[in-house]
Amino acid sequence: WFCSGANGELLKKCPTESSKYFGIGATVFFTGLFAALAAGYSLFTVFDNYYAAAFFGLLWGLMIFNLDRFIVSSMRKERRAGKELIMATPRILLAILISVVIAKPLELRIFDKEIQPELLAMEQEKRIVQESKVRARFNGEQDSLKKEIAVLTDQITGQRARYSELVRIAQEEADGTGGSRRKNPGPIYKVKRADADMAEKELAFIVQQNTPRIRQLQEALDQSKAAVALEISSIKGNRIDGPAARIEALARLTKASDAIWWAHWFILLLFIAVETSPVLVKLISGKGPYDNLLKVEEHNFFSSETEEMARTNAAVKERASTLPQRERVFVSDALDQSLKRS
Repeated sequence: WFCSGANGELLKKCPTESSKYFGIGATVFFTGLFAALAAGYSLFTVFDNYYAAAFFGLLWGLMIFNLDRFIVSSMRKERRAGKELIMATPRILLAILISVVIAKPLELRIFDKEIQPELLAMEQEKRIVQESKVRARFNGEQDSLKKEIAVLTDQITGQRARYSELVRIAQEEADGTGGSRRKNPGPIYKVKRADADMAEKELAFIVQQNTPRIRQLQEALDQSKAAVALEISSIKGNRIDGPAARIEALARLTKASDAIWWAHWFILLLFIAVETSPVLVKLISGKGPYDNLLKVEEHNFFSSETEEMARTNAAVKERASTLPQRERVFVSDALDQSLKRS
């Protein structure tokens, strides 16, 4: 009875209404209990502390309980169904909002085994994105170094190939397998050999010039790679396990799995039904003895209030009778207006 927001003294006079308000009160109580459990679990993922989660979860459950109790107790049975529906609509909408808030943490707990692997996948995806950003910062510098190293290396490789080719041509001229086809070395061989010697000197010059630069560039490239490796290793691999991450993981699972999608909606609809049931019961049930007694009780209060105000106004008018005519009329008009407003 207390949880339903009903007047216990009036309900004792209406035994037939006892079970109705007992059921309404039990629903309100268990809604607050579910709210406390849902908030406690959700807050435990934030604080990672049983005492803090229990305290704030209980506080949240009491607030939801008090709000539901107010929603149910503030409804009054009227003779017109349309007026009752208008009065119940904002209460139903508020009850739906509360049910959505309560259902989400419990959904996270129900699908916890499915959410855990998804959280690991999200963590790996996040790490890959962070590593890609780190590498992207160094890619321009490393590409430039690699390009310059390739140019210098190609110069040495090209000159070495040219020298090897000139040596081969001179050798073929010497043994008669190419060129003039004369076996004994002659003037032509000397010319070709001179070209090969010149190419060898050019090769030595290029190697002497490019090798230190290549080594310097390679060291810079190695340092850049080491910096990338250091930054990647310094990326904190903190576990993604907060409420927002769990909600995102559940949303991804809902999109990927029809079974979880249906389960999500069934759970939500179940809590909406539980949360709105007290309001709907009061809305669809007929006007009973308790409602009549409550209306009589409230009417007696309003009547007593009006009667007391009338006595007060009469006393004021009597005291005002000793005032001059103009002031007496002013006081009388003010009292009449006050009585009409009340």
